[in-house]
Amino acid sequence: MNDQALRLENQLSFPLYAAAKAVTNSYKPFLESINLTYTQYIVMLVLWERQGITVKDLGARLYLDSGTLTPLLKRLEAKGYIQRKRSLADERVVEIVLSSSGEALREKARAIPQQIARCLPLTADEASMLYRLLYKILEESC
Repeated sequence: MNDQALRLENQLSFPLYAAAKAVTNSYKPFLESINLTYTQYIVMLVLWERQGITVKDLGARLYLDSGTLTPLLKRLEAKGYIQRKRSLADERVVEIVLSSSGEALREKARAIPQQIARCLPLTADEASMLYRLLYKILEESC
């Protein structure tokens, strides 16, 4: 067996994992100021973009399962940022809507993407290329 294949520096997954962790950690000081975790923040991003999404569609959009989403949504609801409602058409379906507090939080979060961009050592072109490559992996992985 070729031991080179098992060397850490030959694993594409490792720098991807470590970079994702580093980028996510760079959000912490900005998100603490608005009382959100990174995962709560990405949920709010989807809701600011699309009001009234089902839990199933939210999970698909964020690549998260319902076991991860349910406690996360309960915490956002306890903070008063969202409401979970059963669909009138199908009571098995849960829809997520922003509360007025959740909508107001958008203004406080508006500067975060620019603040994060300043933290990353990438040009706009490099960031765009990385974005495209990462989504290629997400969309085409086996």
